[in-house]
Amino acid sequence: MPDTTLKTQEIGVLLFDGFSNHCLANAVEPLRAANGFARRTLYRWTFLTIDGQRAVSSSGLPVMPAARLADQPGGDFLFVLTSYGFRAQMTPASLRALRAAARRFKTLVGMDTGSWLLAEAGLLEGRRATIHWDELTALSETFPDLDVTEDRFVIDGDRITCGGVTTTFDLILDLIHRHHGATLRLEVAALFMHGERSHPTDPALRMTGQQTVDAAVALMRRNIETPLTVAEIGKRLDLGQRRLETLFARHLGTPPRTVYRRLRLHEARRLVERASMSVAEIATRCGYVDASAMTRAYRKEFGAPPRAHRAES
Repeated sequence: MPDTTLKTQEIGVLLFDGFSNHCLANAVEPLRAANGFARRTLYRWTFLTIDGQRAVSSSGLPVMPAARLADQPGGDFLFVLTSYGFRAQMTPASLRALRAAARRFKTLVGMDTGSWLLAEAGLLEGRRATIHWDELTALSETFPDLDVTEDRFVIDGDRITCGGVTTTFDLILDLIHRHHGATLRLEVAALFMHGERSHPTDPALRMTGQQTVDAAVALMRRNIETPLTVAEIGKRLDLGQRRLETLFARHLGTPPRTVYRRLRLHEARRLVERASMSVAEIATRCGYVDASAMTRAYRKEFGAPPRAHRAES
């Protein structure tokens, strides 16, 4: 169960020259979105480098850090983003800094090839781990004490590793789910159109249960003004209604209708706070036949009517 009493999670983002812009965005943008949906700072991150000098990404984007890693007092997570040049980055100074950081940060996260630096620093001994698929075999051969797997990401206690750009996004969604529940994860995933793909017809390419749920939520997100029935959503995914409801219960603990209603109401709140539309027009945009029906549902979901939130915005 998510811990809704969690304080703001403090994250250090350790960058090395040649880091991937895409990987970095997939690490922090979902966290930024989670803060926005929650309307409070659930996550706060600080950019760091080993020497306090700027890091330049593989595509030439410079990032000026807030501090050296050694000067950061610590936090809940340290994200380690290296590059394909990670072997040159395994300097004695870098490895010492990582070992020292392991005493200040609760959890270390190796992203992309960052797993290799953690292993070289002796911080993954006896752990399950993964890395970018290009380096899986080499990592296993170089560190035989590791249980190297091809999983998209691996959470082994206070050590987390993931295999690349898209797996970073999957990992962050999983952490949001663990910390703050399925609804927030769904909202963040839907914002980035996660799950927006056709259901494959080749049985060998069938989506997992979680991927099917994500695809169903994406369909809901695309059909806010004219809601689909649960049966219609299942049909578009080549599933029966009962099977779809079973998957939602297993992965979210919530029926599809409840998820759909929440998505529509959160869209209504977004429009209330950011648009100049009337409540009646917002109701229509969010699939309600009249404003009073939406207002009742809105008050039940958020504890206040739409006009109260408009006054606050």
